Amino acid sequence: MEKRTGAAKRTRQAHKPPKQGSGLRILAVLGVVLAVMIAGVGCGFLTATLNTKQDLEDVRPAASSHIYDINGNELANVHAEQNRVPVKIDKIPEHLKDAFIAVEDVRFYDHAGVDPKGIVRAVWANITNKGVSEGGSTITQQLAKNAYLTQDRTLKRKVQEVFLALQLERKYTKNEILELYLNQIYFGQGAYGVQAAAQTYFGKNVEDLDLNECAMLAGIPKSPNYFSPLNNLQAAQERKGVVLDQMAKYGYISSSTASKTKAENLNLVKPQAHADNHFASYFIDYVIQQMIEKYGADAVYQEGLKIYTTLDKDMQQAAEAAMQNLPNYSTDGSGNKQPQGALVAIEPATGYIKAMVGGRGTDQFNRATMAERQPGSAFKPFVFAAALENGLTPSSTVEDKPININGWQPQNYSRNFSGTVTMRYVAENSLNVPTVRIAQEVGMEKIIYLAEKMGISTFVKEGAANDMNYAVTIGGMTKGVTPLEMTSAYGTFANDGVHVEPVAIIRVVNQKGEVLEEAKPKSEQVLKKSSANDLTSMLMGVIARGTGTGANIGRPAAGKTGTTDNYQDAWFVGYVPDLVAGVWVGCDDNSRMGNMTGGTTPASIWKAFMSKVVQTMPSKNFNGAYMSTSADKPVASESKGSDKAKDVKDKDAKDKKPDAANPQANANADVNQSAAPAGGKSAPQAPDAAPAPSAPAPVPGAGGKKAN
Repeated sequence: MEKRTGAAKRTRQAHKPPKQGSGLRILAVLGVVLAVMIAGVGCGFLTATLNTKQDLEDVRPAASSHIYDINGNELANVHAEQNRVPVKIDKIPEHLKDAFIAVEDVRFYDHAGVDPKGIVRAVWANITNKGVSEGGSTITQQLAKNAYLTQDRTLKRKVQEVFLALQLERKYTKNEILELYLNQIYFGQGAYGVQAAAQTYFGKNVEDLDLNECAMLAGIPKSPNYFSPLNNLQAAQERKGVVLDQMAKYGYISSSTASKTKAENLNLVKPQAHADNHFASYFIDYVIQQMIEKYGADAVYQEGLKIYTTLDKDMQQAAEAAMQNLPNYSTDGSGNKQPQGALVAIEPATGYIKAMVGGRGTDQFNRATMAERQPGSAFKPFVFAAALENGLTPSSTVEDKPININGWQPQNYSRNFSGTVTMRYVAENSLNVPTVRIAQEVGMEKIIYLAEKMGISTFVKEGAANDMNYAVTIGGMTKGVTPLEMTSAYGTFANDGVHVEPVAIIRVVNQKGEVLEEAKPKSEQVLKKSSANDLTSMLMGVIARGTGTGANIGRPAAGKTGTTDNYQDAWFVGYVPDLVAGVWVGCDDNSRMGNMTGGTTPASIWKAFMSKVVQTMPSKNFNGAYMSTSADKPVASESKGSDKAKDVKDKDAKDKKPDAANPQANANADVNQSAAPAGGKSAPQAPDAAPAPSAPAPVPGAGGKKAN
């Protein structure tokens, strides 16, 4: 086990901010901090003194919190049960102590409970828009807050926290405070304290943890549900890397050791399957995660909060029933049937999440909010939206003929071309090559800018692997996108171009009846109303006569299919005027799903869900969006092979065929991947890819190039 080389490494301070031009800022920050501290002490001293506990051993009685749906029906009673096994400080590995100090409070052994330098560092980071890996609150303050106070974000509570921290420092030694802290904090999965966490995640005592495991545990408390390796292994690994970097930065380990440990795998305890299949379990976990991040685990599990959410119980029941249409191809090593799926339904005008299913209910990985998957052709509407904003119309024409961008030659699924086609025809038949040509005209920057404004947050815009390339326009993103974000983005089209951020929690009330928070959804006009209406009219044609006919519910609706190379991801995202829903299907290990496309299983799940929930909604047309009564035809057939492709459709055109009963069936029908540009994952170049020679990355579109 690697040892620290001296006490100085415990007290090494954070890097100083840049000196040039920063003197006045530092003085201003110090002045603000000092003024706030003086005002806080003056206003809160009496209150804090009266309310801080004389006996630090006092324990507040625990009360369960209650979660309700939008109509006041109780969804869950969050129990105050705790899995906690206290251990002495000498049983806790040095690496684990060092990891927590490095990432939470590097000056722990220097301050007296409150660290003004740490506060200044955190404020400075906010001013300069830089992130810091360690926060402004000390370990002692966190102990005071978690053990003795509510999680209210008020000046009164903050002053109480400061005085309690000072009181703790007078009563206990540093090692005793660290011991109390490490036995107090929440690690997710119901585990409080490092011993329970070690058993929960690794099936061993805390004293037996190695550096790799210590770094993983130290990263979890920042957001216990999100960074739990049993919930989200990728995010947990990334967080582990942050902890190791902090340990190297402050001299607890060497840089080479940090790099080596980052690459090590974890031997995690196999999570137990959830046999109860609790109603709305993924949504409830999502709400609890948000609450813990805002108020802390103790507030959620012990302070009797009433949490009123956006979920509609009837819609949730319809969503869970629709997801029963998932086929069963295989069972993975964790006992989870594959493929998995996710469904999210959102009210476009308010952003309210009305239903959420994150899987089959046998695990805690919420694929609706955590799974970043390739969107396939479901991304194309963002290209069309940018084109409409640039003045094109559904009737604008584009050439469907071979294209070569620095050696990259995208293909339609059929490997044929249709000549001159309208943008409406491109949308309905999900053609790849014309979509790329449209992107050349409007530019990648605008496409990604608009998609980000509509809520897609996973674009990579810098580095060797990035999304500033044309492969993204036909579904080949570097990281992918979550079903929640994709569904929320489509809500912009349904809401006359206004994007409303998704909301899960409407109101939170404490035991005293005081409202701790009330939802104020953020909205922004992203697209012109006319652009949103034109796009809706194009996507109505997808359901009426294009690749999405399997989602036809017999009333005005719009949507888009999406299918990736090797049939690894299948999507259908669609909407009626008052509700948008997204369905994703895929295997957790990215295995092929036979010949499943977005228009088969995802469309049928979407149809089953929507057909049920719209029964209580008045049937109405979109405001300002009208579907073309007749299908557009290619204007000309100029390219070789186009005489065989008058009704060319991409891979999603096979949507009327049934899925393969065997996921390995028809392997020879799989389409070879084209060489993806640097930045997409070696490809899903597109949902409708066809073979193309290996080639260098295309240059990102800068706009202004005529799509011909």
